[in-house]
Amino acid sequence: MTSSPARPRTGAPSTVSVAAAPCPVVVLDAGGHVAQLNDAARALLPAARAGRPLSSPAWLATADGTRPEPVDGEVGDRSFLAHPSVLADGRTVWWLTDETAYRTAVGELEAERSRTRFLTDASSALLASLNLERSMEVTARLATEHLADAALVIAPTAARTLPVVACDHRGQVTRSTVTEAPDTVPGLAEALRGFPPVPSRWIDPATAPDWLIPPGFGEVGSLVITPLPGLGVPAGALVLLRRVQQDAFSEAEESLAGLFAARAGAAMSAARLYAEQNAISDTLMRELLPPTLRQMQGVEFAGGYRASRDTERIGGDFYDVHPPTEDSPETLVVLGDVAGKGLEAAVLTGKIRNTLHALLPMADDHGRMLRLVNNAMRTSHHTRFATLVMASVRREEREVVLRLTSAGHPAPLIIRRDGTVEEADTRGTLIGVLPAVTSRTARVRLAPGETCLLFTDGVTEARGGPLGDTMFGDRRLRRAAAECAGMPAEAVVERIQMVTSQWIGDGRHDDIAVLAITAPRGAHLSAVDGATRGRYTA
Repeated sequence: MTSSPARPRTGAPSTVSVAAAPCPVVVLDAGGHVAQLNDAARALLPAARAGRPLSSPAWLATADGTRPEPVDGEVGDRSFLAHPSVLADGRTVWWLTDETAYRTAVGELEAERSRTRFLTDASSALLASLNLERSMEVTARLATEHLADAALVIAPTAARTLPVVACDHRGQVTRSTVTEAPDTVPGLAEALRGFPPVPSRWIDPATAPDWLIPPGFGEVGSLVITPLPGLGVPAGALVLLRRVQQDAFSEAEESLAGLFAARAGAAMSAARLYAEQNAISDTLMRELLPPTLRQMQGVEFAGGYRASRDTERIGGDFYDVHPPTEDSPETLVVLGDVAGKGLEAAVLTGKIRNTLHALLPMADDHGRMLRLVNNAMRTSHHTRFATLVMASVRREEREVVLRLTSAGHPAPLIIRRDGTVEEADTRGTLIGVLPAVTSRTARVRLAPGETCLLFTDGVTEARGGPLGDTMFGDRRLRRAAAECAGMPAEAVVERIQMVTSQWIGDGRHDDIAVLAITAPRGAHLSAVDGATRGRYTA
């Protein structure tokens, strides 16, 4: 069994054998002259001679041999660590160990950790926003800070112009639109189509057009163009620029740029998809939101809606007011409640509203309309049901004549001018449950200033109050309605909504919809300017 020779420590004998040492060994006297060399040291330091001062390498020649502390440095293209052992006669033995592989591994590990930190931070910054313009700006800024002297993010477009976000060497971000074809830049057209990047050594920086170079940047020394992969389709291209005095992009840096581009492309693609879905949602939302009501034929209409959740805009309650047509001289009012909440209920609500709109030529026959809607719901894949109340409104001189039909819905309330509250005599079965629906239509006359109040059960079943779990109920609704005697339609709706909201407080509730139909309170006076709505005198 063999072992490496023990290294002498301070105070060791004045003689030491270095010939058999497994590493280069140099023995220096107190004056810095070479006392001994083994063969490995002679091969490593060919200029060193016994009896002469050690001049190279300088980091070893100038090291303090009286202090037993290691020193390190380069010899040619290799790295060494020298451990000292001080002998009793003042000489110092330097044991040189080759650490080139170790330091290379440490450097690569640190470089990989740095790349990982950069990619992690970049992912967090890129995913912080679902705004496409913001994502392009963050991509350009991060690329300039960590990868290049300047960066450009170019988005694909069906138009002849290219949207460009650039971050220059000063960190200034600018937006522009380029009309030149991408073919003028080598590799750009391919990158915009999602093809693999062209190696930077294949691209002549001198071919870069003026629009690609930020003002004041100077001469381009190297250029990298890499695609921004998206979710199914390319998200664009990333262009990295370095000035001529900087080192050209290495293969490792190009690989890092590709990893960064993959994250940036995913973020940009997600932002673009979000923008498209948001635009679609806004379009659909406008169709599902309750309409803005106005005065028709001198009759006041006002409505109010509150979704079950404050973060939502639509739900299962709805109302519509359809103006008179050639087929029907009456204004048709529909208020309904679909079982459930949120978007799924709103989708079915939209289908019911569209069905009712298609049946407007039959608006004079409430029963027939309800039967057709019931058939449509029963043949649908939805398993939900709905309640409806319909009101046909016709003006007769100063009074308003109503035909009211309920299908499983709370009966409307009639608010007389003296504060009396009556319930319309109409009843009916749910829509979408039974093969056939039955209903009874009530006829009501509203004198000037009187109101017909339509509402969903979200009002009467609202829970709250002092104990937090008491239903608002029919009695409280009637009492609140009596306080609205003689009020305009908008005031009636606002009052009912306010009282209900106060009762609910911060508690949970169902969708709430309220609609008021009010007869004119007197002779109509024209507006002063002939455009705005006039006043009514009592």
